[in-house]
Amino acid sequence: MNSTALPQFLQQAPAHYWLENARLPLACVDGSVTWNAIASLAAPPISEELVAAHLEIQDGQIAAIIPTSQPLDTDQPRWDLRQGLVWPCFADCHTHLDKGQTWFRNPNPDGTFASALKALETDHSHWSAADLYPRMSFGLRCSYAHGTQAVRTHLDCLNGQEEISFAVFDRLRQEWAGKIALQAVCLVSMDYYDRPEAEQLADTVARYGGVLGGVIYPQPGLEAQIDRTFELAEARGLDLDFHADESLDPQAEGLRVVAETKLRRGFAGQVNCGHCCSLSVQAGDRAKDTLALLKQAGISVVSLPMCNLYLQDRQPGRMPRYRGVTLLPELRQFEVAVALASDNCRDAFFAYGDHDMVEVFTQAVRIGQLDRPIGDWPQTITHVPAQIMGLDAGLIGTGRPADLVVFKARSFSELLSRPQGDRVVLRQGSPIDTTLPDYAELDAVVGVA
Repeated sequence: MNSTALPQFLQQAPAHYWLENARLPLACVDGSVTWNAIASLAAPPISEELVAAHLEIQDGQIAAIIPTSQPLDTDQPRWDLRQGLVWPCFADCHTHLDKGQTWFRNPNPDGTFASALKALETDHSHWSAADLYPRMSFGLRCSYAHGTQAVRTHLDCLNGQEEISFAVFDRLRQEWAGKIALQAVCLVSMDYYDRPEAEQLADTVARYGGVLGGVIYPQPGLEAQIDRTFELAEARGLDLDFHADESLDPQAEGLRVVAETKLRRGFAGQVNCGHCCSLSVQAGDRAKDTLALLKQAGISVVSLPMCNLYLQDRQPGRMPRYRGVTLLPELRQFEVAVALASDNCRDAFFAYGDHDMVEVFTQAVRIGQLDRPIGDWPQTITHVPAQIMGLDAGLIGTGRPADLVVFKARSFSELLSRPQGDRVVLRQGSPIDTTLPDYAELDAVVGVA
């Protein structure tokens, strides 16, 4: 297989064909499929949790999955992947499309969190529909080309911004229907929920079918503010998604308050918390106690490793000692649902990024030592974030849509060693155009000469 031959084959093939000699991440194979081929791949010299399989694609769905040990006797067109990896399409459950691509307009002068907030405040003056739409669309085009099928974005909603941003979001949701499942979360400081305007904000979120959220950090009245957010969500049947404890302050325990509030109120909706950096610097027993509460409350956590590494413990001229990435292995040990996401891309909070979940996964595995074994970690960019979004997606199984990402890499080692720019993305069994948008398209929008 090469990067051009497979798409050409797929464009010429009928609606019924086979992908031969694929390797599937075991964690991403539907539980209804049983395997005996895994043993040969989990043993040396491969020693990776992969399944050797042939995939039958018919009318946009996966019609059959059989082990490569079983002879493939068919007259249908077939393509030999030569042991290339096949993943389900990705889900990115924590992004900031409204901030994206503003780096050149309002960069972060020293890379600190405080400076990022100031740069964002300055940039807000540009956030008309005419400014938001092309930048948010640009981010979605990147996501789609990289193989993402679901995106949840947080939208800044202070000072009436919600009416503009949610309207743009709704337009994009309609335009991307059938390609990317889009969700939006309102983003305000938690003291906003002390104001009468919080009712109107919650009504706006409900009108657009969104998720209620806010930024949790230590401040007076935090417990009451979190409780009020739950109350507003309960009254409207909304889920909750918080930015929680995005700092290296061990006294920041908003995550704990969220779990206690959910348990006390018996809240039935989905609650997700992003970042949770302070867990990484808290005393072991205290952190474990919080993890147990998360498990009991059924709260999911999304880690944003690239952005947290960029901002946390940054001091000019000094190597960072603490990196802020939350306790990923420990969360898994407590059976807390954990996802990874791209977060900010090319704005004051993170100067880089391209909405590429393969990059997110690669960096997370290296940073968090999420290998030996790699286990279920592939689910953190596929099935788990899809579940957080309430979607049945991110798995490979018979009868599921043939929404797949095909790599030349034959192992996790090869996948995580080299940028996978030549991947082939299939949506309902057909190849899409994976050409990324040109940054120059936004020059006039962000003021680049």
